[in-house]
Amino acid sequence: MHHVIVGNGPAGVIAAETLRKADPTGSITLIGDEPEPPYSRMAIPYLLKGDIQENGTYLRKDADHFHRLAIDLVQGRVVGVDSSQRQVLLQNGARLAYDRLLIATGSHPVVPPIPGMQLPGIYPCWTLENARQIARRLKPGARVLQMGAGFIGCIIMEALANSGARLTVVEMGNRMVPRMMTEGAGGLIKRWVQQKGVEVHTSTRVEEIRQGPGDALHVQLSNGAVLEVDMVISATGVRSNIGFLEGSGVNTDIGVLVDDRMCSNIPEIYAAGDVAQARDFSTGKMMVNAIQPNAADQARIAALNMAGKETRSQGSLAMNVLDTLGLIATSFGQWWGAADGKGEHVELMDADNFRYLRLEFQEDVLIGATSLGLTQHVGVLRGLIQGRVRLGPWKDRLLKDPTRIMEAYLAKAQAATLGASL
Repeated sequence: MHHVIVGNGPAGVIAAETLRKADPTGSITLIGDEPEPPYSRMAIPYLLKGDIQENGTYLRKDADHFHRLAIDLVQGRVVGVDSSQRQVLLQNGARLAYDRLLIATGSHPVVPPIPGMQLPGIYPCWTLENARQIARRLKPGARVLQMGAGFIGCIIMEALANSGARLTVVEMGNRMVPRMMTEGAGGLIKRWVQQKGVEVHTSTRVEEIRQGPGDALHVQLSNGAVLEVDMVISATGVRSNIGFLEGSGVNTDIGVLVDDRMCSNIPEIYAAGDVAQARDFSTGKMMVNAIQPNAADQARIAALNMAGKETRSQGSLAMNVLDTLGLIATSFGQWWGAADGKGEHVELMDADNFRYLRLEFQEDVLIGATSLGLTQHVGVLRGLIQGRVRLGPWKDRLLKDPTRIMEAYLAKAQAATLGASL
């Protein structure tokens, strides 16, 4: 059995390792299109901060790791899949046969349609090569504008701010991290960041970038401001890498459509990670849930099924944990509330101390949660949501005092243990 994995990020690496355990004698080929060993994009901000060297971003620090597991690493760009012949097509003209294929190609940064985006000094922060380009310009006092204050943007922001750069952030949404934080929490994050010396413009977009004197860039904002900066970082979102699947017969939408086994419409082809469009745990809709824990879970499930070991996903759970300049924010499940608008919620805000908690209920089940500055209940929130635990009278108690969430969890766990022992 020859397993081919296209994409050597976290999903690809975890899938390859899982396959080796599940299929000790099978052949495994892991294909990546960058010259470096498999690495974590999430580690790039730590590289920019100087906390680690480039080899610190590598997913496996032992240079012989993949060789010892008999995982063949191939560098090359896959440009097509011939599903009828069970072959992947590489840019250099080579064809590689497979028995089982995993698409783990991740995503790529969106380039917004803004005049001037092609000018020198404008970078995404996505690859190690991007990090090298940014590092050359990132000096104390450098004027840096970052477009986007989403999840990825906030991670990058810390590295930029800690470099001593004069940082300005522009976000189209009315708050920071609008796709994972409620308005109350996103507003508190904005105020926290501003207190750390970062200038933030929300409900604002970049309209044009022009070449200024020397290497400077002039950035026109929708609020009328014109900023002169030395560098622009684009963190305006990502899209799944599915273009190479055109004509393959693999069903795609915004990602590769997969079932709960991570299998596509073609039985031999699977997908995992940022490229997989799978059933959402909370809503049942087909979604791309581009977070690393989800990628790891999908990779494991896909690999086991590729090895013939039937395994199914519960659905991908929206699960975000974000550190923004020292302020920890989390959101789980349907943090935005019940889809039918008939749910209930409770919101607790201590703005002076940057603490926030909001719980979303449907009937007596916790379906979503958002927290800020409260790290002790993260596991509890996830457990109650993912377990679809019926809270009974505890729901009303939590509506009066959401900080009792740990008590509710322990009470329900104890009740479940007693029930199982009867």
